[in-house]
Amino acid sequence: MAAPAPVTRQVLGGAALAPVPTGPERGQPLAAAVAELPVLDARGRRVPFGSLFRDRRAVVVFVRHFLCYVCKEYVEDLAKVPRSFLREADVTLIVIGQSSYHHIEPFCKLTGYSHEIYVDPEREIYKRLGMKRGEEIASSGNNIHFMHLDRNRLDHKPINSVLQLVGARPVTFTNRPSVVHV
Repeated sequence: MAAPAPVTRQVLGGAALAPVPTGPERGQPLAAAVAELPVLDARGRRVPFGSLFRDRRAVVVFVRHFLCYVCKEYVEDLAKVPRSFLREADVTLIVIGQSSYHHIEPFCKLTGYSHEIYVDPEREIYKRLGMKRGEEIASSGNNIHFMHLDRNRLDHKPINSVLQLVGARPVTFTNRPSVVHV
């Protein structure tokens, strides 16, 4: 029996995508108590969660943890999103993990991720937003315009679907086979 072909692109479901929200008046407001909860940057500095997108539009991706292989692959794909695509759409890409801030730099080196990344080591934001696994949020101002709660570890929202929700161009995901020299 032949081995299955590798997954080489994000797969979109058959459901229609929601239109891109416009204006900070749309969406569900983020509770002040959640907005003030801290996340930590790679140096261990505390940053209020809500300040990450208070004055800008952002896609915030919460990953289960940095040791999750599926989350690692998802972040590797997020790393392929060109900064120019995000700038054109006037949106920021942010990953938040459930780990110590000491793990941010090694995780970024492992995945090639160079966009913004923080951690919620006590899982307070995860708990307050009712998250159990990884999640994807599109937000601006203090409003959440889109939130996808994963049903299982394989249920991440396809990246191009999230990019479309914020008006960014889609990314072509390819896996070019490595050349092994013997």
